Amino acid sequence: MEFRLSDYLKKLPPYLFVQIDQAKRQAIQEGRDLIDLGIGDPDQPTPEHIIKALSRAANDPANHHYALDAGMPKLRLEIARWYKKIFQVNLDDKNEILPLIGSKEGIAHLPFAFLNQGDVSLVPDPGYPVYANATLLAGGEPYFMPLRAENAFLPDLKEIPEAVLKKTKMMFLNYPNNPSAAVADKQFFQRVIDFALKYQIIVCSDLAYSQVCFDGYRAPSILEIDGAKEVAVEFHSLSKTYNMTGWRVGWVCGNQQVIAGLAKIKSNMDSGIFQAIQIAGIAALQTESEFTKQMCLMYAQRRDVLVAGLKNLGWNVEKPKASFYVWTKISEEINSLEFASIILKKADIVVTPGVGFGKYGEGYLRFALTKPEDKLKEAVKRLSLL
Repeated sequence: MEFRLSDYLKKLPPYLFVQIDQAKRQAIQEGRDLIDLGIGDPDQPTPEHIIKALSRAANDPANHHYALDAGMPKLRLEIARWYKKIFQVNLDDKNEILPLIGSKEGIAHLPFAFLNQGDVSLVPDPGYPVYANATLLAGGEPYFMPLRAENAFLPDLKEIPEAVLKKTKMMFLNYPNNPSAAVADKQFFQRVIDFALKYQIIVCSDLAYSQVCFDGYRAPSILEIDGAKEVAVEFHSLSKTYNMTGWRVGWVCGNQQVIAGLAKIKSNMDSGIFQAIQIAGIAALQTESEFTKQMCLMYAQRRDVLVAGLKNLGWNVEKPKASFYVWTKISEEINSLEFASIILKKADIVVTPGVGFGKYGEGYLRFALTKPEDKLKEAVKRLSLL
């Protein structure tokens, strides 16, 4: 018997990393000394006080039941306090905040709340694949906004055809950016808000990397812009900020109507976040700012080691101001998937080919700064022998 995949699932693009994943598994089976700079997963442990908060909460039978769909009031209040402290943005903890099972979950579910068949989402290219894939699964159509080096990897809103804008319901943005590590300023966000108000578009800002910044740079929130709450929501995660990728806890905040729409989808799709995890999330948001400072210092030092090493090899690479990625241009004589495969085969280093993030990611590689400095130095040494 043959079971057919849905038409929606068939629309998803092919998984371009299969070749590298297979080679990576083979290398591990052979016992080779891999340096994995491909995955955006912090190598540092979750802070001890967060783990203790989880342990205490997990041992309390009061937390062994279904959680509230809208999240614990104490967690929403703590998120509001955190946003006020970090961004000077006031949020209504009852109506403008919705905890999520990781920000990816909320991003993936949001198109189901607002897209009808044929509606368009504006999606950055290169960009996090979930933006386009969730649009397709919801029956919508992604329109890819090119992010080019000559425009500092910001989309040119004037390039989008009016015919597309008439069908557009949503726009996804991500700054600090994955994969390019590009950043956006308040002037850009102001243009986005004006644009969204004109065309009645929901703006979805993915701010997962806001706390990983270097050299005095501070990543702004789109909600700092006057009028932003009329059209925008912002997704945030504890994953990168507090080394909690596997814990799956985040939130969305901003426009009340959009929050309510996503909440309705979630109430039919999941049963909320395990309450002990929410209590751990509260502990995370109360973490002393010194932790963030030391984390950024660590990534900055790693960045400097890798960027200096690649430059010494003649690579075309710039120092990022934020995120824990280094986005580097490669020769036009080879495509990014082939080059990543060669690096894995000959140097035992895993990197991510830019084309995996979209058509306009071709010609680049992404390195993750999720290994210690000695491993990054060793990676540069191996690359010098290619």
